[in-house]
Amino acid sequence: MTAMKSWRQLDQLNLDAHTKTQVAGIIQTLLDQAQKEVEAKEFKIQALTLELAHLRRIRFGKRNESLRLFQSQPDLFEETVQMDTAAVTAEIEQLDSSAKRSENKSPRMRAGRQPLPDHLPRIEHRHEPQSCQCSQCGRDPVKMGEDVTEQLDVEPARFFVHRHIRPQYACKSCETVTAEPIPPTVIEGGMAAPGLLTRVITHKYLNHLPLYRLEQIAAREEVVLSRSTLAEWVGRTGVALQPLVDRLTWHLLQGSTLHADESVPRRRTGGEIPSCSYATQEMRVGPSGSP
Repeated sequence: MTAMKSWRQLDQLNLDAHTKTQVAGIIQTLLDQAQKEVEAKEFKIQALTLELAHLRRIRFGKRNESLRLFQSQPDLFEETVQMDTAAVTAEIEQLDSSAKRSENKSPRMRAGRQPLPDHLPRIEHRHEPQSCQCSQCGRDPVKMGEDVTEQLDVEPARFFVHRHIRPQYACKSCETVTAEPIPPTVIEGGMAAPGLLTRVITHKYLNHLPLYRLEQIAAREEVVLSRSTLAEWVGRTGVALQPLVDRLTWHLLQGSTLHADESVPRRRTGGEIPSCSYATQEMRVGPSGSP
């Protein structure tokens, strides 16, 4: 309604066509800026509303639910605030045309960003100009430097199959059959390669992922790994690693002081079954005379 009223008032003014066009452009620009400000504020209000609802749930929810949230995930609300703030900032930058920076202007330095580790492999992507001649005078330019930016990436885990092919040869004279023996495996006759067993053990005991979640992760890749199969792999791998455990235990007992840390992480068993606890032990040998 306000925009229509402004256009009607503009038509009533005794202005020439060129002036009316300029004034109309200014009015349209102001209206676009106002619309962008309204949209940005709506995004911010929506994010703050979600955060407030989450905080009310923690503060005024059921006692056991609120205590469980504070004890198991004390920084959940803080992470939510950071994610929502970043999302709102990105939306405002997209809506605000003034946030676009020219190519010649140096990029904004983000506070708190640490350099990427040097031990990570680097994959270089060179972006050469489409033309090797100056766009102004047509001469060959001289390289004066280069701008290097780095982005951190990750390769998702993927399932693949090892095929062990063992040709068999027979002697025509004595009928002796020759073939290479089957490569040794952790689980005799099992289909799990050492890499897959390592992944299962690491996710279960280091990342505290229950087996039903590993089953779901494999199902997304259309690989069927039942919980009973995963449990059998864990048990048989533990038996195979027992000599290593015995050797590590022997080394631990050689020290004069033994430190132990028994933490009790909680995990969910899936479905409607409540969460349960299990104990883990971490031991290390201290120097002689240490407390």
